[in-house]
Amino acid sequence: MTPVLAFDIETIPDCAGIRGLYDLPADLPDADVAELAFQKRRVSSGSDFLPPHLQRIIVIGCVLREGDNVQVFSIAEPERDEPAIIRKFFDGIDKYTPQLVSWNGTGFDLPVLNCRTLLCGGCAVKFWDQGEDDRDFRYNNYVNRYHARHLDLMDVLAMYQPRNNVPLDEMARLAGFPGKLGMGGAAVWEQYRQGEIRRIRDYCETDCVNTYLLYLRFQLQRGAFTRDQYARECNLLKTTLERQNLPHWREFLSLWKT
Repeated sequence: MTPVLAFDIETIPDCAGIRGLYDLPADLPDADVAELAFQKRRVSSGSDFLPPHLQRIIVIGCVLREGDNVQVFSIAEPERDEPAIIRKFFDGIDKYTPQLVSWNGTGFDLPVLNCRTLLCGGCAVKFWDQGEDDRDFRYNNYVNRYHARHLDLMDVLAMYQPRNNVPLDEMARLAGFPGKLGMGGAAVWEQYRQGEIRRIRDYCETDCVNTYLLYLRFQLQRGAFTRDQYARECNLLKTTLERQNLPHWREFLSLWKT
């Protein structure tokens, strides 16, 4: 069985980069730096959602299904800074060559990862392989939108038509899964300023598990799993979360209906 890695990132404004880009005073507080960037973005696009190169990665949540086990974890602050977070993530891709699974990874997570890896001077050898090192990657790689090594579930279910995109929270809850817990992505910056990195990590991990559960359901939909296989994969994940015995997983399991 090919390893599967469902992932999700959480970001905050790159205040240090924004200061340098806009020649702002070094002592200007981060909150003011971010607000200035938001204002500039609103003027240019009508939204304060910053472009990929101005988003600093603080958490990458992961669900890794490999061998007989499934692991749920986050690569994040405070143990690692952004370059180390990115390096650890791509080292895992180099090691396992997994099936990547995301929800809007093509539209957000991967563009941010690509920009920030470049800015950090990082390396992602297997991710960028398009057949130069492994001939199989010529016909199925992580980069081509219509190849299968990265499955953006939102993009695929929408038949690559943005007008059909569905929010992860709504799709998960309609499927009987818990959906987002505790906060939304828009609250991450405020929570970070309050020192709530643990809460952000928990939120990111639950998003990953929602994505992974939808992936399991998709495998059933397309005939890659029988109903028995699907049930076994769900039970393996439930057992893993129960063993962790953490508050966010207890809440998650209490809301998992199917």
